[in-house]
Amino acid sequence: MSISSTADTDETNDAKDLPACQARVVAMVGNPNVGKTSLFNRLTNLLAKTSNFAGTTVDRRTGSADLDEGQTCTLVDLPGMYSLTASSPEEQVARSFITGESESPPEAVLVVVDATNLQRSLAVAREAIQCGRPTLVAVNMVELARKSGTTVDLEVLQNKLGCPVVGVSARTGEGVTELKAQLRDLLQPRKLVVLGAEAAAGSVDCDACGTCPFADGHRWASTLASESTGSRFVASEEWTDRVDKLTTHRFLGPIVFAAVMIAAFASVFYLAAYPMDWLDASFGWLIETVGGLLPAGDFNSLVTDGILAGIGGVVIFLPQICILFFMLAILEDSGYLSRAVVVIDQWMRRVGLPGQAFVPLLAAHACAIPAIMSTKVISNRRDRLAAIMVIPLMTCSARLPVYTMVAALLFPSSPWLAALLFASAYALGMLAAFVVAWMLKRSILPGEAAPLILDLPPYRTPSLSNAIRHAYERGWMFLRDAGTVILVISIVIWVLSTYPKLSDETFTEQIQTAGLSAETLDEAELENRRSLAAQEYAVIGRMGKFVQPVFEPLGFDWKISVGVMTSFAAREVVVSTLSILYGLGPEPEDESSLHDRLLSATDASGNPVFTTATCVSLLVFFVLAMQCLPTQAVTKKETGSWGWAIFQFGYMTVLAYVAALIAYQAVSRIT
Repeated sequence: MSISSTADTDETNDAKDLPACQARVVAMVGNPNVGKTSLFNRLTNLLAKTSNFAGTTVDRRTGSADLDEGQTCTLVDLPGMYSLTASSPEEQVARSFITGESESPPEAVLVVVDATNLQRSLAVAREAIQCGRPTLVAVNMVELARKSGTTVDLEVLQNKLGCPVVGVSARTGEGVTELKAQLRDLLQPRKLVVLGAEAAAGSVDCDACGTCPFADGHRWASTLASESTGSRFVASEEWTDRVDKLTTHRFLGPIVFAAVMIAAFASVFYLAAYPMDWLDASFGWLIETVGGLLPAGDFNSLVTDGILAGIGGVVIFLPQICILFFMLAILEDSGYLSRAVVVIDQWMRRVGLPGQAFVPLLAAHACAIPAIMSTKVISNRRDRLAAIMVIPLMTCSARLPVYTMVAALLFPSSPWLAALLFASAYALGMLAAFVVAWMLKRSILPGEAAPLILDLPPYRTPSLSNAIRHAYERGWMFLRDAGTVILVISIVIWVLSTYPKLSDETFTEQIQTAGLSAETLDEAELENRRSLAAQEYAVIGRMGKFVQPVFEPLGFDWKISVGVMTSFAAREVVVSTLSILYGLGPEPEDESSLHDRLLSATDASGNPVFTTATCVSLLVFFVLAMQCLPTQAVTKKETGSWGWAIFQFGYMTVLAYVAALIAYQAVSRIT
């Protein structure tokens, strides 16, 4: 069904037909990640303030926009949402604000849609138009659509929507001048655009639509997106139905899903090998060069063994993170991930998770924090709490360096086995989430979950530019968010690993206590023993020795135990911690990369530290443990109680410890 206006936009209309408006207030509406806030910032020159809607905890940002020619308006940036007809607090507040149910309505509505993904973002535009306010649609990211070879026919969109449509780029400023002109025209007295008869007939009552409140809107959005965009291949309905019989099949669907994910992970290892080697060599050269320029001493060690080694130990995994998100973007843009939703939903509902939770669970593979915040789309509190409790079990980007490190230790020359291990880690997190949700359903959060309503998009040729942009954004987000934490903790770990210093007299006493003599040891062995003794004598060694009895049943030595403790601030820190601890200790003679240091690490008895059992135990622990304090803060905020946050931290820590213990003991007996 198409929406078109039979009213002439130049026709004057009597303003008394509309509720009394807030003077020159424009509400901004759109899906998450369509660039709505970026456009808001460009129009308001970043001069905005944040406040709550009266009587709610829902945030809104307001700012004054200069529309040129001496005219201004107040922009209200409403929360990102996928529908105005759902019942989440954000969507209820947004609809009430637009229609004037809670306060005087805005004089106009500015809907922001994504030119690279019209199908997803047009549904909310339709609902905004049907609210009855004068509406302007801004098609954002038009420059990215052009780069991907996608053309958007703005005239077709305007004719079908029955309201003005402008192509813009919040990033470059393209089309912003025209957008301001359209806003000026829309806000002129007695020139309010009112929907015509056909559009009014197509309006949807939020409460009247029966069992499927979203399907009609998404079906309409899919049709209009196909009519107004071109260049990319879109599969016919007949061809799509044939493929869906395989990809969404009850038994074959999960097999296809597993095969696709393993292939994607294998490609990550193959493609990332060269840039990772280059980064490893670059940081090695940088450390050697800087170390040669600085005078010998503690400052030299701080810069090279502390800062550069700590940062380099994490940055080396950036290519794999970027390539992984590139592959996921390709799968999503092609239309396959929506089929994966259908495959997994049949299992989700059985364990007590709502169908609406799949999007937050999928988003959690990037970061648990925005994923937990996105559960606001789940109206039922029981369903929302269940989703929040299990979201941190999904593999986020912070865990990837740990997975990669373990995969490299176990399968250094077999990308396919490394990919299988990677996929197994993802699967373990999902399985744990389902098991925990099932247990919550039968204990503290009883009840049946709501079914999933999903309109499957057609298969289409994915946009490489969109995938590259997505990979870049996720990679930069990883560096930006993790970089500061890693830098600070790397410095702290270096200080704790260096002070207090071991005196020559104390070292001589330790050698003699061990029944050895400095004269009987060659220079290399003596230096290795001194380095290890210095670490154990420092604060970090004493801390590690203190907590090691707790982690020893898991196969962790004191250095790994320290890495686990520091990782509770941020998961990815464990890699930089181990890089610092093993970098300051004995080195292999031929190579000095982290991988070689860990492989050559031995305990006091000369046995390898990173055995197969230890590696598997470490992987299982990091898959299941709650090691992200910011996530705990968000859980408290979204649930309104520290009790749920403490419960989440407690059950995940116990689950991780018990599962890692079982894994270590089982693998130890096998190997």
